[in-house]
Amino acid sequence: MSDIPTKSGGRHGRVVTARNVLAFLCLLPLAAWARDPAGIYTVECQGCHLADGSGGLTNIPPLNNSVARFLEVPGGREYLVQVPGVALSSLSDQQVADVLNWMVTTFGPLESARQFVPYTFAEVALLRKRPLTEISRRRAELLSLMN
Repeated sequence: MSDIPTKSGGRHGRVVTARNVLAFLCLLPLAAWARDPAGIYTVECQGCHLADGSGGLTNIPPLNNSVARFLEVPGGREYLVQVPGVALSSLSDQQVADVLNWMVTTFGPLESARQFVPYTFAEVALLRKRPLTEISRRRAELLSLMN
């Protein structure tokens, strides 16, 4: 460790620098994971929708076995992008497209996801410009079309 240069020049500084390098190298896989759609979901969505997509908190809709059904009704595809949690998130348009594509195929239902045309960067970029304001009303309308 004595070969690692430091500003302080002291032995303690060398150890801290070596630890910083080691910590950085250990975090590289985490940084790659956070760019993966499943990792993005874990960091950005799972807090409310839960790991299994069951939406355990009050007024948080479940995704599991339902999210892909929105793609079967007029306006449902747009809805999934325009809900404020998605439209106003800090994610890039490409990250939103990637995580939505992952959610649809992961949470299904499978029958609906099989016919799914993946979201594109351009589609997401356009739809995010018009976030929904009356979310509950719009969701109710879409759910009534599914039944």
